[in-house]
Amino acid sequence: MTTASPAEKSAVNGIRTALGVGGVIALIVGILILVWPGKTAAVVVAIIAIYAIAGGLVYAGLGIFAKGMGGWARVGHILLGIVFIIAGIVAFVNLQAATGWFGVFLGILVGIMWIVEGIVSLTTLGDAASKGWTIFFAIISIIAGIVLLFSPLWGAVVLWWLLGISLIVLGIIQIVRAFTWGKGASV
Repeated sequence: MTTASPAEKSAVNGIRTALGVGGVIALIVGILILVWPGKTAAVVVAIIAIYAIAGGLVYAGLGIFAKGMGGWARVGHILLGIVFIIAGIVAFVNLQAATGWFGVFLGILVGIMWIVEGIVSLTTLGDAASKGWTIFFAIISIIAGIVLLFSPLWGAVVLWWLLGISLIVLGIIQIVRAFTWGKGASV
């Protein structure tokens, strides 16, 4: 039996720590989503609004201070920056409404993506190893996408809950992995 070097022990401890911290964060966020779904969604939208304002300031700054850009590129950067800043401020002014609209937007976006994914699956039917499963997947994907398009907010709520449940399960698994990582090795 060989013993591990200090560098190997340090690497294993670093991996364990990363797995543990990631697991705890996932578990906490998952619980927050299930306990306070609306408030947690509002926090996510607030973070996106902060990002929009910061991004808008960067774009506007690029447009104002970048000497190597042409006139139209500078104007475009400034206008894009202003749009981002306004969007962020509007989101903060009525965070609940912005959260609702964001949910509807995501529901519509996922619905469209599922419909496209189903159609793309059907286009690959000739190359599919299992035509039955490919057709089944395509039909389910298209139907789920259509359902989301007809009720995007309801669909976004269901997806949000599924995300919360998934984060809790994955967080617990990560925490267990943190305690068991490297146990088989002679560290």
